[in-house]
Amino acid sequence: MFSLPELPYSYNALEPYIDEQTMRIHHTKHHQAYIDKLNAALEDKTDLASKSIEDLLTNISSLPDDVQTAVSNNGGGHYNHSLFWQLMGPGQSGTPTGKISDALITAFGDFTNFQAKFTEAAVGRFGSGWAWLVDKNGKLEITSTPNQDCPISSGQRPILGLDVWEHAYYLKYQNRRPEYIDAWWNIVNWQEVEKRLPA
Repeated sequence: MFSLPELPYSYNALEPYIDEQTMRIHHTKHHQAYIDKLNAALEDKTDLASKSIEDLLTNISSLPDDVQTAVSNNGGGHYNHSLFWQLMGPGQSGTPTGKISDALITAFGDFTNFQAKFTEAAVGRFGSGWAWLVDKNGKLEITSTPNQDCPISSGQRPILGLDVWEHAYYLKYQNRRPEYIDAWWNIVNWQEVEKRLPA
């Protein structure tokens, strides 16, 4: 059975960029709900309940028909959020250095261009979903997915992800998604992002 991972920081640690109430509700209510629904879907399927979330999401088409949607929606929600919490942190500089900086320059020309393209993907995602920096066959690309669809389900490795569901920002930013995205850049934990680069 899957369980809610602890945040690597306190609920108010990302203030003023993401407020404490949003973090608390997002983590304890939204993320927990994905886990509860995923566990319920797998309850009678002992062979599946022992698999990792990565195994489930990378082989959705091989799962029984009656759990595919639940794994895609709720398993994706669990995986995506577990990654999202890790990729943020207090006291960040706002700009990457080291290997991740070099990789972004190689792939996108410079950080400013990468940031603009990623922001465009996040702002332009219609409805609920995510913006992603992924490794696709050894190449860094920017993409976005609807709902809780997860890049690993389509053979991509997520390096950086941003939740643009309204529940991620509405208490503080209401309908101002671009403002939330601008604020989020200040709390990206680039050291954690760098750990996800392909070797």
